[in-house]
Amino acid sequence: MVTTRSKTSKLGTESVTDNNFQTVANSKVLNQRSRKVKNSNNYNQFIIFISLLLDLIGFTIILPLLPSILEYYKTHDANNGLYSYLDTKITYFQRFVGAPSIHNMVLFGGILGSLFSFLQFLASPIVGAFSDVYGRKPTILLCLVGIAFSYWLWSISSSFLIFIIARFMGGISKGNLSLSMAAMTDISSSDKRASGMALIGSAFSVGFVVGPIIGAYFTQTIPQDNYMWFTKPAIFALCLIGADILFVIILFKETLPKEKRMKSVATSLRQAFVYINVKDLFLFTAIKNVSTKDLKQLRSLGLIYFLYLFLYSGLEFTLTFLTHFKFQYTSMEKGQMLSASGFTMALLQGAFVRRIPAESVQTYASLGLLLTVPAYFCVGTAQSHILLWVGVFLYSVATSFVVPCMTTIASKYGSPSQKGTALGIFRSLGLLARAVGPIVASIAYWSFGSLITYCTGGVLLLIPWYMLKTSPNMKI
Repeated sequence: MVTTRSKTSKLGTESVTDNNFQTVANSKVLNQRSRKVKNSNNYNQFIIFISLLLDLIGFTIILPLLPSILEYYKTHDANNGLYSYLDTKITYFQRFVGAPSIHNMVLFGGILGSLFSFLQFLASPIVGAFSDVYGRKPTILLCLVGIAFSYWLWSISSSFLIFIIARFMGGISKGNLSLSMAAMTDISSSDKRASGMALIGSAFSVGFVVGPIIGAYFTQTIPQDNYMWFTKPAIFALCLIGADILFVIILFKETLPKEKRMKSVATSLRQAFVYINVKDLFLFTAIKNVSTKDLKQLRSLGLIYFLYLFLYSGLEFTLTFLTHFKFQYTSMEKGQMLSASGFTMALLQGAFVRRIPAESVQTYASLGLLLTVPAYFCVGTAQSHILLWVGVFLYSVATSFVVPCMTTIASKYGSPSQKGTALGIFRSLGLLARAVGPIVASIAYWSFGSLITYCTGGVLLLIPWYMLKTSPNMKI
């Protein structure tokens, strides 16, 4: 009996030992797989960041140049061209409201800015729907080819009509920004999604540092009275997108596996319509199986975000025209101002914003909204360069907090399978605001001038601040 127990005990010990070895082996395999997935995700995040950065540098090259480009067409598109035709048609309204003719250019710029964002608002959900079926990589490449075509058209735009067509193509092809966010979501776990969004925010900030300076540099080396002086910056932007296309083809790895893709384009497009239907956007009708409280908070957050970007995009777009007319800034000075703004945002987002504790996100979003108010008043009332730059600095600090923090809050709502939908609706609300904001602000600027426009905007910004400040603690 004793011997038998001993044998049984020995067999049991060996069995336990074997199980322990198997558990350790399985654990090692799982850890190796986990490390491979993590390394692959880190690689893809880096590739997405670089691709987006190349695109955004090309995109922001034109920002400090736009007032000078419109002045060029005012002079060179005068003989039965589209610019002179539009200029003639608004003369009656200009006299009616008493607006100076010099501000016609601001109105044209606002129309172009709103058109670009409106096309992006329409195109982003559609290309997103196709990417859900065919994958992110081919759809991103299609968008980049469209952007490249728009830059080529810009480089040969001898008339204002060709320039508008180029902007049209650029806007409708700009769905790659939403696709980059979708790809980042594909490879980010729920607890790492905020970090992924912060990386995308960093790409925007760095792009806004580098691009405007490059654009302004070309104006220093090319006299602006030359025929089609903007051809060289356009070709440079085209080269950047060409490099981006090669970069994506060679290095970008598909982030949406075939087994996770939608099976039908028609079904995907029907779902994408939610991102275009304005009523569905504000009601977040695509978000299912959430509590009434969560849905109410999400709708409130979406409205706050829309109101903020509607007012914010007005200053963002008309700022270069203000510095052009009121302070006679050169393109280089405009580029330096935009780059300083982008540098401030990049520094704050990289060093501080991405480390904000979850419980403080709403507080900092509210602070950012409040800081935007004095930023508007400083810019609107500025009679000196110092006050103007103080306003731009406050504006940059506020931007660093508001968009990342509010996006982080929105990412917490919905089931794991619907977080991407919530963020998609959130982004579409932002695009819609940017589609309306520039034209409204430009009409106000054209009709009443910069002082009334910016001070009114500053007062109205107290509305989204108060809404967020008095909201109960949102999901964090």
